[in-house]
Amino acid sequence: MEPILSVNNLKKYFPVYGGIFLRRQGWVYAVDDVSFDVFPGETLGLVGESGCGKTTLGRCIVGLYASTAGEINFQGSNLAKRDRQQLKSMRLKMQMIFQDPFESLNSRHTVREILEEKYRIHGVKNQHSGPQLATLLETVGLSPRALARFPHEFSGGQRQRIGIARAISLSPDLIVCDEPVSALDVSVQSQILNLLLTLQQEMGLTYLFISHDLSVVKHVSDRIAVMYLGRIVEMADRDDLFASPSHPYTQALLSAIPIADPNAPKQRIILEGEIPSPENPPTGCRFHTRCPHAMAVCQKEEPVFKPINHECDTHFAACHLL
Repeated sequence: MEPILSVNNLKKYFPVYGGIFLRRQGWVYAVDDVSFDVFPGETLGLVGESGCGKTTLGRCIVGLYASTAGEINFQGSNLAKRDRQQLKSMRLKMQMIFQDPFESLNSRHTVREILEEKYRIHGVKNQHSGPQLATLLETVGLSPRALARFPHEFSGGQRQRIGIARAISLSPDLIVCDEPVSALDVSVQSQILNLLLTLQQEMGLTYLFISHDLSVVKHVSDRIAVMYLGRIVEMADRDDLFASPSHPYTQALLSAIPIADPNAPKQRIILEGEIPSPENPPTGCRFHTRCPHAMAVCQKEEPVFKPINHECDTHFAACHLL
């Protein structure tokens, strides 16, 4: 099966300016040489600590950020080489759900205006009539009466449903979900996650699901990629990753997942040291400054992202211990 999205050696650097004349003094290596594939109909979870580059990666994929280097191939077309008008046409099939369900909606527009705007921008006619929009809202679990209301009149979960309605309005093939439930109450999170899973089955959607919550990612993902300081350090099928994590960073993340049973045995892996700055990442393995198993080679040589054994071609990691 051919991937619907193929990211190859993607880099995104942000310039750092300073001094009296505001000259460039360095770079923030937000995303640094990232490669992965997403296949039709699956959900690829992307996890990592805050500041590891997850959101930046998602925004590069949908074209909100221009990539510094690398390729973003969507349905066989390299988005990095497309001009603005060509990117606009590609966005018909690629959408994004944002983290904050209030900031991502125009507070001065009604729900009708918010949903109609996308049709106007892309020149899609006869799709923004009342019945069409009412059906769209009912699909995400909202009443058609919501069309005349403003975003501040809704709860956080309802606002996120509006954001989801906007994302699916043009029947995309790929949706980048940027922590879509992190700003919601736990009880509402499950409703939104179940809605996303239902829409995926009914519409044949493909998700890149970005989150820092491993419990959420485990619930919705088919495969999971673990990101640290701008790079992917491990990738595997969901069950394989949770059953046998290979990278020390992944092991530490999984050990931090809360367990409902207070009497259950728990061995928490505490990472020592500060998270390095993406403006000045460590040489060699970027995790060696916090890794409890760091060796001399980790400080000098960058580990190769490779299968953890010769018999497994779905579980990859970048670590000198393997």
